Amino acid sequence: MEQLLTSLFDSVGGAFSYLLVLGILLLCGVGLPVPEDVSLILGGSLVYQGKAQLFFMMVVGYVGIILGDSIMFALGRRFGSQVGVKQGGFLSRIITPAKRARVEELFKKHGEKVVMVARFLPGVRAPTYFTAGSVGMKYSHFLFFDSVAALASAPAFVYLGFRFGGELEYLLQQIRKGQRGVLLALAVLVVVGFFVSRWRSKREKRIEAEALKKQQEQQLERIEPARDSSSAL
Repeated sequence: MEQLLTSLFDSVGGAFSYLLVLGILLLCGVGLPVPEDVSLILGGSLVYQGKAQLFFMMVVGYVGIILGDSIMFALGRRFGSQVGVKQGGFLSRIITPAKRARVEELFKKHGEKVVMVARFLPGVRAPTYFTAGSVGMKYSHFLFFDSVAALASAPAFVYLGFRFGGELEYLLQQIRKGQRGVLLALAVLVVVGFFVSRWRSKREKRIEAEALKKQQEQQLERIEPARDSSSAL
């Protein structure tokens, strides 16, 4: 699967880069066995190659995750009572009675925040979002918790692919070893460091501008009395 995804990403550029990432994330959302984090990293690698822009790729990653998860939530709201009763069909293969019972138990123990945690647990995402819809969770609550998690994972993995685009094979190898959590933590730290650095740079420029403005005002204050004295003479 990774080789197929890599080949697909190598063959696209421009607007098709964003469409490819969006399409794959929608497939991930409805439960197909497509690696979401790999797709986001490959999207970041396109930015590294100059085929896409970082900000837009991050936005597409976030939107794709939310739309895909929302589709599964809507399916749960619509067909939740039927899955598990009627055997066969696509949803029945993804939302097995065992998985659903496990997720419902998690909802009872931990509440709605399970939606946020499920983002980082491959294999239980689709059952969790489906169950969230079937148990009557408010969509606004679902969207909030899912957005918090998506805002952490999507920009982080995209930036990881961009920042280490020259070491793409190493990143994918770490994912194969189950190091998703480590990579995500690294990516979050890198992204946070990037934005903190930008914030400090802007803050320093603002302080310098304010100091320069104050200095100019002081110079004007010294000039004005001198002008008044010359006028009196």
